[in-house]
Amino acid sequence: MPRIPFADVRFPPENLPTEFELNTRLKRFLWRYRENMENPPDELSLSEEDRAKIERRAQKYLRAVANQSGLAHLDRKDRARLEVFRNGAEIQPVETEHRADEIASAIHTAMPWMAPATDRLWRDMRASVRNGDPAPRLRPMLLVGPPGIGKSHWARLLGDLLCVPTTIIEATGEPASFAVTGSQRGWGSASPGKVLDGIMASQIGNPVIVIDEIEKAGDVQSSGGQRFSLTEGLLPLLERTTARHWSCPYFRIGFDMSWITWILTANSLHGLPVPFLSRCPPTELTALTQEHLIGFAEQEGARRDLPQDAVDAVKEVIEAIRTPHHVSLRSVIRMLDAVEQAMNRPLLH
Repeated sequence: MPRIPFADVRFPPENLPTEFELNTRLKRFLWRYRENMENPPDELSLSEEDRAKIERRAQKYLRAVANQSGLAHLDRKDRARLEVFRNGAEIQPVETEHRADEIASAIHTAMPWMAPATDRLWRDMRASVRNGDPAPRLRPMLLVGPPGIGKSHWARLLGDLLCVPTTIIEATGEPASFAVTGSQRGWGSASPGKVLDGIMASQIGNPVIVIDEIEKAGDVQSSGGQRFSLTEGLLPLLERTTARHWSCPYFRIGFDMSWITWILTANSLHGLPVPFLSRCPPTELTALTQEHLIGFAEQEGARRDLPQDAVDAVKEVIEAIRTPHHVSLRSVIRMLDAVEQAMNRPLLH
């Protein structure tokens, strides 16, 4: 996989000596220097003044290296966490337009009712290949449609087909933007945020990040009266030019977040601000039909290698419900889960 520079820092040399090692070297050098002088002093041992001067020079050298790297403000633990980016981060490519066609076809076959989203994805992947990008540059997508039609399932399937990690963040259960962007030191739960945490864990720089029900995300207010909202925190990450040098509030250094694929889901546009919508135009999706639900049950049952009669029983339940929107994709998945659990239940003697 190709690699990109990810953290906007200059890492110190891997063989950088410790302060103790520097002190030892300088002491040895000074002793040898005096020993080789034309008129060496009678006493070659180092004085307290010599030792203090050596310690100051060793500390000054290490501070200069740290300042040059851009990591001087971080403690040793956080510097060690960032070492995974010494050689950059990997990005998973889509090498050819044919591969882009295969991915789009697989998603459309599995979830044909998501055609508007799949079509836009397909066009972005093909354009990225034609532009010679090392990995697909996919525009942020806001999927708007009724609950239970599989918006998150579609995003997971995309991540699987792109062979990249997928992180799902529930906007309703997260404290404003902190779960996504991280929070500054001083907050009780200060951390880099789930997005950067996931990239550090996988070392993949173009994951799929899903934020569910973003229209329901609330704000949080600091003790100083400052308000933080999820949509405002996302703005610099959704714009490619600013995402390329995005500054993490926790580490306070820049990262290249421009390769992330953002999938945002909503049941409506109510409450979403105009600046957010301008960066993430909505893709409108419709409710599922009975045919869609039956087709999904058939495909998912085959993927799980379930007996056909068991899958047929699930399809009969779907057909028995006259109003399709009373059955969601979640309902079908739960029914198939129940079948799978019943099949794997141990025999009682």
